[in-house]
Amino acid sequence: MRKSLGMFVAAAALAVSYVPAIAQTAYPTKPVHLFVPYPAGGGVDILARTLGDALSKEWGQSVVVENRPGAGGVVASQALATSPPDGYTLIVVASGHATNPFLYPKMPYDTFKAFTPISLLASSPNILLVRKDSPFKTLADLLAAARAKPGSLSFGHAGNGTSTHLAGELLKSLAKIDMAAIPYKGGAPAINDLLGGQIPMSFNNGPESVGQIKAGTVRALGVTTAKRAAFLPDVPSIAEGGVPGYDTEVWWGLLGPANMPPDVVKKLSHDFIAALHTKSVKDRLEPLGATPIGSSPEEFAVKIKADYDKWGPIIKAAGMKIE
Repeated sequence: MRKSLGMFVAAAALAVSYVPAIAQTAYPTKPVHLFVPYPAGGGVDILARTLGDALSKEWGQSVVVENRPGAGGVVASQALATSPPDGYTLIVVASGHATNPFLYPKMPYDTFKAFTPISLLASSPNILLVRKDSPFKTLADLLAAARAKPGSLSFGHAGNGTSTHLAGELLKSLAKIDMAAIPYKGGAPAINDLLGGQIPMSFNNGPESVGQIKAGTVRALGVTTAKRAAFLPDVPSIAEGGVPGYDTEVWWGLLGPANMPPDVVKKLSHDFIAALHTKSVKDRLEPLGATPIGSSPEEFAVKIKADYDKWGPIIKAAGMKIE
């Protein structure tokens, strides 16, 4: 998993120099629709709207963000796969895109053949959250309670197969504890139920968590990356908090339908990378824990395949399936 994080660091470094030369093209000449596979308010939604605002100004055309939640991103991805490959319908996917084939026995599309990778956009640690009045002050408190009464605790997550679901399953595996996984249609609804007391803890990504942490409504027990996150320097990593070897994160990337015109793919990659590295976008994303990356289409394709290969055996070993 440290190797995966290293790939992100390398991709981020490359992105600074990777701003591909592009020929003049008429694209876009009308509004661009950007699908978000989760409800409004979550990390994917925040990233998509931030970039959409920046590119609307750059292009002089509206970027229409459409929230299409359901089935861990499969609903929105299927809609994209059947859209015209002209660059006017795109999607921001999360890292669960690479693992859905292992979870859904009847996928309505081919994860590798139905889409055109455009750019790996950003990454973030996930965060283990409890309410401010939780009896769990530290990760050690939570682990002790879970071991004292196996199966008595549960955790919320953004949907079956998402990075937050896998973060919880990885904690169960490495810490040797038993907890029930409670799926939601996105991270924001999971936080809502956490605040309402319906669940004792949840795994959420940075952009949807930071506001609640700073407001004091929730307590962060740990971040999922091997080291502490710069935007939450006082929060220990889960590895540091008592689970050696724990290390995972979430990434977000831009896809289009298969068979897009190469010049449009090149322009989209160029323009999204440029937007990610503007001061206004970085100032919005970095305090929320989303680290801008911006990669070439080829690098993003490699990342999807790497996560597919990494998580597939883990999902199969855990017997995780969604009917």
